[in-house]
Amino acid sequence: MGISSLGAGSSILTQDVLDQLREADEAQRIRPLTLNIANETDKKDSLKVIDASMTNLRDSINELKSTTLFDERSATISGTSVSMTAEEGSDIQEFTLDVTQLATKEINESGSYGAETNLIATDAGSMTIDVGDKSYTIDYTDEMTLKDLKKEINKVAGDDVKASIVQVSSGDFRLFFNAVNEGDNQNISITDNDGNLSDDNGETAGGTNLTDDMTTVQEGKNAKFTYNGENIERNSNNITDLISGYNITLNEVGSSTVNVEQNRETIESRVDSFVEKYNSTIKELSKQTVSSTDSSVRGIFSGDSMMKGMKPAIQNMIDSLSDAGGNMLDYGFSIDKDGIMSIDKKIFNEKIDDNPSNVEAFFTGGDFTKEDGSVEAIDGAFNSFYSVVNEFTKTNGDLDLVKTNIEERLSSYEDRKTSATERLDTKYAILKKQYAAYDSMISKFNSASSMFSQMITAENASR
Repeated sequence: MGISSLGAGSSILTQDVLDQLREADEAQRIRPLTLNIANETDKKDSLKVIDASMTNLRDSINELKSTTLFDERSATISGTSVSMTAEEGSDIQEFTLDVTQLATKEINESGSYGAETNLIATDAGSMTIDVGDKSYTIDYTDEMTLKDLKKEINKVAGDDVKASIVQVSSGDFRLFFNAVNEGDNQNISITDNDGNLSDDNGETAGGTNLTDDMTTVQEGKNAKFTYNGENIERNSNNITDLISGYNITLNEVGSSTVNVEQNRETIESRVDSFVEKYNSTIKELSKQTVSSTDSSVRGIFSGDSMMKGMKPAIQNMIDSLSDAGGNMLDYGFSIDKDGIMSIDKKIFNEKIDDNPSNVEAFFTGGDFTKEDGSVEAIDGAFNSFYSVVNEFTKTNGDLDLVKTNIEERLSSYEDRKTSATERLDTKYAILKKQYAAYDSMISKFNSASSMFSQMITAENASR
């Protein structure tokens, strides 16, 4: 009978012995590689967090170094007579608008028809509708109803006049003509070119319901207002040509005061975002690069000089001085003992109130006016800040190099572990076969020994 499992014949060369030997080999050859792989994987994961923090910081700096940030405008209005918006880069000023007359649209109505299905002509012909300096030709037939005419007017002349049918009372239908645009230059008139229009359901030519009997319900008027006391007149309540970049809407008669200034809300929001991203980055770098004898505290990049150098490189930008503009501390930024940043909005806004052009130059670069009145061109604090952070975060920058080195080490350790594992697999496959052969031999020796012992015992018994 063959041996069914290793060690069954001898109880010496068992699978447990092989497992113990392999465990000792793995502890020496595999486990260090596994620990190295785990360490590099942890570094790779930590680097992703640092890279994301640095990228967010760079993006927040990019928003602050953009000149368009300081071009945004907000309009504060005291009063209800006007509303307005101001485009980027438009004038910063305060002014009054006193609206004395709103622009209106001319509205005309026709004479009375018994129903909207009444015929409007005795024979085919055409009419001309004049609206301001525009003329439109409307063709009609002896089968066209008042309702059909309304549709044709809106189809042909709808850009400048809108037609609608109103039932004033029972059996009294009127065709209303509304000018699309406001102003006293939008007068509406109708001419019957062929004399075939009818007042009595298409029975008698020469009707005047749509011509002489047209009455003006509302006159088209220009808007009238004063700008800082100066009389202004426009043919619309939407004023876009008073001051470049201003879009003003006249709402009602009355006076309003308008104050156009830099959009502080947007500026402060982006400053807050920068402070938040800066602190998040500093905290992450502190955690991942801290040196300590305590492994539970020690940062995973505590031995990486490049990674350790990122934090001071960023912090140094806060108190770096410009010959003209000073440093960020002068504008309300401050750093505590742990490297955490805060912003004093009062100081920051006082700087903007005092000299918005200098604040813009300090942030984004440009001409900075010094206390002695001289002007100096400066690069801008956030342009310099961006350059420092971008060296780490750009494609093929320092963080990309760290990532590449980690991936190369990780790949090397994984290849070495695979090779070492394969060698151990081969080694112990051979040992298992050898153990099986030795076990079989021992089993045979044991069987022969048992037979000789039985023979000797039998011989001794016969004597």
